[in-house]
Amino acid sequence: IGRVPVVCTLDALDEEALVQILTEPKNALVKQFQKLLNMDGVVLEFEPDALRLIAAKALEQKTGARGLRSVVEGIMLDVMYNVPSEEHVSKCVITRASVEKEEQPLIVRSKTKGKGKEESA
Repeated sequence: IGRVPVVCTLDALDEEALVQILTEPKNALVKQFQKLLNMDGVVLEFEPDALRLIAAKALEQKTGARGLRSVVEGIMLDVMYNVPSEEHVSKCVITRASVEKEEQPLIVRSKTKGKGKEESA
Protein backbone atom coordinates (compact mmCIF):
# COMPACT_ATOMS: atom_id res chain seq x y z
CA ILE A 1 0.00 0.00 0.00
CA GLY A 2 2.53 2.49 -1.16
CA ARG A 3 3.00 4.74 -4.09
CA VAL A 4 3.89 3.44 -7.48
CA PRO A 5 7.23 4.98 -8.48
CA VAL A 6 6.24 5.60 -12.08
CA VAL A 7 6.34 9.04 -13.63
CA CYS A 8 4.52 9.68 -16.85
CA THR A 9 3.35 12.70 -18.74
CA LEU A 10 -0.18 13.16 -19.99
CA ASP A 11 -1.47 15.32 -22.78
CA ALA A 12 -4.00 17.96 -21.88
CA LEU A 13 -7.60 17.14 -22.69
CA ASP A 14 -8.95 18.84 -25.78
CA GLU A 15 -12.50 19.98 -26.51
CA GLU A 16 -13.45 16.71 -28.21
CA ALA A 17 -12.26 14.66 -25.22
CA LEU A 18 -14.28 16.84 -22.84
CA VAL A 19 -17.43 16.38 -24.96
CA GLN A 20 -16.85 12.61 -24.80
CA ILE A 21 -16.50 12.83 -21.02
CA LEU A 22 -19.79 14.75 -20.88
CA THR A 23 -21.73 12.21 -22.92
CA GLU A 24 -20.18 8.75 -23.23
CA PRO A 25 -19.48 7.16 -19.82
CA LYS A 26 -22.22 5.17 -18.11
CA ASN A 27 -22.60 7.87 -15.44
CA ALA A 28 -21.78 10.84 -17.68
CA LEU A 29 -22.77 14.27 -16.42
CA VAL A 30 -25.33 14.80 -19.19
CA LYS A 31 -26.92 11.42 -18.42
CA GLN A 32 -27.13 12.30 -14.72
CA PHE A 33 -29.07 15.49 -15.42
CA GLN A 34 -31.26 13.69 -17.96
CA LYS A 35 -32.16 11.11 -15.33
CA LEU A 36 -32.95 13.81 -12.75
CA LEU A 37 -35.34 15.62 -15.07
CA ASN A 38 -36.79 12.34 -16.30
CA MET A 39 -38.04 11.74 -12.73
CA ASP A 40 -40.39 14.68 -13.37
CA GLY A 41 -41.37 13.34 -16.80
CA VAL A 42 -39.20 15.83 -18.68
CA VAL A 43 -36.81 14.91 -21.49
CA LEU A 44 -33.54 16.85 -21.34
CA GLU A 45 -31.65 17.40 -24.58
CA PHE A 46 -28.32 19.12 -25.21
CA GLU A 47 -27.61 20.45 -28.70
CA PRO A 48 -24.17 19.43 -30.04
CA ASP A 49 -23.08 23.09 -30.24
CA ALA A 50 -24.05 23.55 -26.59
CA LEU A 51 -21.92 20.58 -25.54
CA ARG A 52 -18.93 21.94 -27.46
CA LEU A 53 -19.34 25.34 -25.83
CA ILE A 54 -19.55 23.75 -22.37
CA ALA A 55 -16.28 21.94 -23.12
CA ALA A 56 -14.71 25.18 -24.38
CA LYS A 57 -15.71 26.99 -21.18
CA ALA A 58 -14.10 24.25 -19.09
CA LEU A 59 -10.94 24.63 -21.19
CA GLU A 60 -10.96 28.41 -20.59
CA GLN A 61 -11.09 27.79 -16.85
CA LYS A 62 -8.12 25.41 -17.20
CA THR A 63 -9.80 22.95 -14.85
CA GLY A 64 -10.00 20.05 -17.28
CA ALA A 65 -12.81 17.56 -16.79
CA ARG A 66 -13.36 18.72 -13.20
CA GLY A 67 -14.65 22.05 -14.49
CA LEU A 68 -17.39 20.44 -16.57
CA ARG A 69 -19.66 19.93 -13.55
CA SER A 70 -19.53 23.57 -12.46
CA VAL A 71 -20.25 24.80 -16.00
CA VAL A 72 -23.21 22.43 -16.46
CA GLU A 73 -24.58 23.14 -12.98
CA GLY A 74 -24.49 26.86 -13.72
CA ILE A 75 -26.62 26.28 -16.82
CA MET A 76 -28.98 23.82 -15.16
CA LEU A 77 -29.57 25.65 -11.87
CA ASP A 78 -32.70 27.54 -12.96
CA VAL A 79 -33.98 24.58 -14.98
CA MET A 80 -33.67 22.19 -12.02
CA TYR A 81 -35.43 24.69 -9.77
CA ASN A 82 -38.25 25.82 -12.09
CA VAL A 83 -39.16 22.89 -14.34
CA PRO A 84 -40.53 20.51 -11.66
CA SER A 85 -43.04 23.14 -10.50
CA GLU A 86 -44.21 24.09 -14.01
CA GLU A 87 -47.11 22.26 -15.61
CA HIS A 88 -47.11 20.31 -18.87
CA VAL A 89 -43.35 20.55 -19.49
CA SER A 90 -42.36 17.62 -21.70
CA LYS A 91 -38.90 18.64 -22.89
CA CYS A 92 -36.05 21.01 -22.10
CA VAL A 93 -33.43 21.79 -24.75
CA ILE A 94 -30.08 23.32 -23.81
CA THR A 95 -28.95 25.44 -26.75
CA ARG A 96 -25.71 27.26 -27.48
CA ALA A 97 -27.45 30.55 -26.67
CA SER A 98 -28.54 29.25 -23.28
CA VAL A 99 -24.96 28.20 -22.49
CA GLU A 100 -23.83 31.71 -23.46
CA LYS A 101 -26.55 33.10 -21.13
CA GLU A 102 -28.16 34.97 -24.06
CA GLU A 103 -31.48 33.20 -23.56
CA GLN A 104 -33.16 30.67 -21.31
CA PRO A 105 -33.14 26.98 -22.26
CA LEU A 106 -35.97 26.04 -24.62
CA ILE A 107 -38.93 24.61 -22.71
CA VAL A 108 -41.36 22.48 -24.74
CA ARG A 109 -44.83 22.03 -23.33
CA SER A 110 -47.55 19.55 -24.16
CA LYS A 111 -51.27 19.47 -23.39
CA THR A 112 -50.67 16.66 -20.92
CA LYS A 113 -47.28 16.01 -19.38
CA GLY A 114 -45.36 13.48 -21.45
CA LYS A 115 -48.22 12.88 -23.95
CA GLY A 116 -49.94 14.59 -26.83
CA LYS A 117 -48.81 17.29 -29.21
CA GLU A 118 -45.91 19.49 -28.25
CA GLU A 119 -46.14 23.24 -28.06
CA SER A 120 -43.17 25.56 -27.78
CA ALA A 121 -43.12 28.05 -24.93
